[in-house]
Amino acid sequence: MKRKKGILFVCSGPSGVGKSAIMEGILKSDGNLVFSVSATTRKPREVEMDGVHYTFVSDEQFEKMIEEEKFLEWVRVHDNYYGTPRDLVEQTLEEGRDMILDIDVQGGIKVMDSRPESTFVFIAPPDMDVNVLRQRLNGRNTEAQEQIENRLKVAEEELKNAFQYDYIVFNDSLSEAADHLKAVITAERCRAIRYFAAQEDNQEA
Repeated sequence: MKRKKGILFVCSGPSGVGKSAIMEGILKSDGNLVFSVSATTRKPREVEMDGVHYTFVSDEQFEKMIEEEKFLEWVRVHDNYYGTPRDLVEQTLEEGRDMILDIDVQGGIKVMDSRPESTFVFIAPPDMDVNVLRQRLNGRNTEAQEQIENRLKVAEEELKNAFQYDYIVFNDSLSEAADHLKAVITAERCRAIRYFAAQEDNQEA
């Protein structure tokens, strides 16, 4: 028996917590899980590729997309825009494939309002320790110290919203965190209501 629609997995967490690294291996091994490539106006880091990690656009392009309601959610963080293109999400879920979003807490809360049936996962540092994030952000060597401190201030506020999510995954060990996220994905795919709802829809049709 197949599910009629895919599941939207929304992963959020503060900068430096390792969301992208956790998802990378899962996406390689899971053929039914699609990564939602966000649009952003920030400059790409050295290792980032346009259309793979993000779609990099100008402020003017992004603001036009806002006017045309092209985003499922969008936010402005650290003087840059970030947004999830709506069409790709809806098309993927209608095809019965699952999609995973890597978005900040502001965006995650917006999706909770618009798509409460989604599954929300908060990726947190060990023991909710902001100092771990400071070490990781410093280790990147991609931002000035002032930018890092601004990110840490935002992170402190984001950690206070972890209780609003369905699941919390602590990234103390990258492999263990990936296993825990896989377990969440598997559990949600096995929920009986998803299959019986599809069966009822088919009978009504």
